[in-house]
Amino acid sequence: MVKKKKQAVRKQPEKSQLESGTTLSDQLQGDVLEKLKLAKKQLLDAEREKEEERLAKAEFDRKQKEKNKSFAELLDDYGMSGKKY
Repeated sequence: MVKKKKQAVRKQPEKSQLESGTTLSDQLQGDVLEKLKLAKKQLLDAEREKEEERLAKAEFDRKQKEKNKSFAELLDDYGMSGKKY
């Protein structure tokens, strides 16, 4: 015997909500919506700033590592170790 799958019953929104076409932004007061937009912008700015700091630190670390390499390590990097000229 094959069991039939039960289909999930979807709850339909009330007719008044469908007809009025209200959205969350329509329901919120203007100042609350502005506060949410401002908070979102601040979060995005903070995230962008952290990423820029991370990239700057990575570049600084790379330069410091290059600066502190020994002569032998520099030769290895440029593929000149073991070659006779």
